[in-house]
Amino acid sequence: MSFVPPAYPYERLDGLKLIASRLEGGAIDCSIGTPIDAPPTVALEELARATNARGYPSSIGSPEYRGAAAAWFERRFAVSLNVEDVAACVGTKEFVASLAQYLHLRTPSRDTVLYPAISYPTYAMGATLAGLRAVPVRTTAGQIDLDSISPDDIERALVLWSNSPSNPTGMLDDLEAVAAWGRHHDVLVVSDECYAEYTWTGRPRTILEHGMQGVLALHSISKRSNLAGVRAGFYAGDPEVVSFLRLVRQHAGLMVPGPVQAAVALAYRDDEHVERQRATYRSRLELLRGALEDFGVEAPMPDGGFYLWCHKSGHDGWQLAEELARVSGIIASPGELYGEDGTPFARIAVVQPDERLELAASRLSSSA
Repeated sequence: MSFVPPAYPYERLDGLKLIASRLEGGAIDCSIGTPIDAPPTVALEELARATNARGYPSSIGSPEYRGAAAAWFERRFAVSLNVEDVAACVGTKEFVASLAQYLHLRTPSRDTVLYPAISYPTYAMGATLAGLRAVPVRTTAGQIDLDSISPDDIERALVLWSNSPSNPTGMLDDLEAVAAWGRHHDVLVVSDECYAEYTWTGRPRTILEHGMQGVLALHSISKRSNLAGVRAGFYAGDPEVVSFLRLVRQHAGLMVPGPVQAAVALAYRDDEHVERQRATYRSRLELLRGALEDFGVEAPMPDGGFYLWCHKSGHDGWQLAEELARVSGIIASPGELYGEDGTPFARIAVVQPDERLELAASRLSSSA
């Protein structure tokens, strides 16, 4: 066998879970950003009806789905989208993992995927699955260091990924600079903006504020509306790229189920549940970061997202994660899972119920 798939990152945490399970009250799993709060009722009711489950759904997304996404985009970012330049994806992870192979079909002379050196592992894995080069790009203060990209890598690049707010760091990229760099070098830039609703420093941003040419924005309903289980999102931007991707993805049979499209369209038209969720995540971040700081762990408030990117002097990420598991029951993700540059850190997702995070905070306080 020429390719042996690596272990899935989060399967490496079983030892931490065993340590945390020994505490009275058990482990508090903050390793994965899986929403646990209630989705909007209107979306659940539409799923229950499932009135359009019989026929094959549209791969690009129904007019209602794309229209709702475009209307939300204009409300949230003050950017008008042509509905023809919006297309559905089956959750954004499959889009991230498959994009490189499709772009390589379009431009076979290029073979490189550029991505932030500390980032969601699937950017690099998408290149690997396509048999292409995955090249990490150094980040400085959370922003991609565009000047560090070598001329050879620029010449070979199919795509540059940006993720803002960042998973795992919570920092914001300079999307205007990234878009300009991509246009100057004729490299597609894809901006993964799935945490944009949870921007804490200033207003939410999108790369499409800086024009459509040579860029795509990628969005998910998973984090916004606690609907990770329905697997739905959308991409939008450069009309030529969207047109190419919608056609090739249609041939691949990538379709969001019809009842899901109907439910997600309703979720995108409702903002009240998002405002409630914003308040919930903000409260959880502040609760846990205060307890961590008292315990001697650096856990600054992120610029966006619902992760705490933590560091403790004298510890690497695995050592910190083990100490947190033993003392508080928190299962954190060691930063090495997000790239070698993340080795000194650990990531905590504040996605457990308030009472579980309060238990973790009380355990930390008792041990401080």
